[in-house]
Amino acid sequence: MNNIKHSSATSIVKFVVTIALSSILAACSTSNSIKHKNGWIPLFDGKSFNGWKFSESPGTFSIEDGSIKVAGVRSHLYYDGPLMNHDFKNFEFKAQVMTKPGSNSGIYFHTVYQDKGFPDKGFEVQVNNSHTDWKRTGGLYDIKDTRDVFVKDDVWYTEYIRVEGKHVIVKVNDQVVTDWTQPEDFVPAKNHLGRIISSGTFALQGHDPKSIVYYKDIMVKPLK
Repeated sequence: MNNIKHSSATSIVKFVVTIALSSILAACSTSNSIKHKNGWIPLFDGKSFNGWKFSESPGTFSIEDGSIKVAGVRSHLYYDGPLMNHDFKNFEFKAQVMTKPGSNSGIYFHTVYQDKGFPDKGFEVQVNNSHTDWKRTGGLYDIKDTRDVFVKDDVWYTEYIRVEGKHVIVKVNDQVVTDWTQPEDFVPAKNHLGRIISSGTFALQGHDPKSIVYYKDIMVKPLK
């Protein structure tokens, strides 16, 4: 009788261990499946808004052919997912972007969700190749702007942001557009008091009803 009980207990232990190992392997497999080459991790799955949160006008954003289409009244789409608890300090970020003629948008970093208005916290990296606003793609909006146009409308291009410490680099198709380090005595402008190096999430901007912009392959690489 004791042998039977011992055999049953051993079988139960083996079963529990097998289940635990399977769960660990499954988790590792899932983790590895979302990681891309050299540590890049996608923030957008190309199919849904899982991990993202809309502000005042959700209808401004839709999914079209694996990309996020921005077209509508002012609104912002914030990354609100589990990665780093959507709080990034040092990182590399990149996305494939395409603007339609006359369109304006932006990519925010070190920001935080707010239900309406343009984000008060964090920085905006400009997305604008032909809008009436002269501040063009790749500039750090109202901090270090650029008038130069580095890419045309109606073509996909890569917009890349690196933040390490107080140093910010923005590239458009591997060309450095902005290289800015926040000074030790930096004082933010009165109309942008939250525009200071800290930490936070990312957001995509819906600027106005006439602006149509697409985003896809949105990825981040957290840095130490």
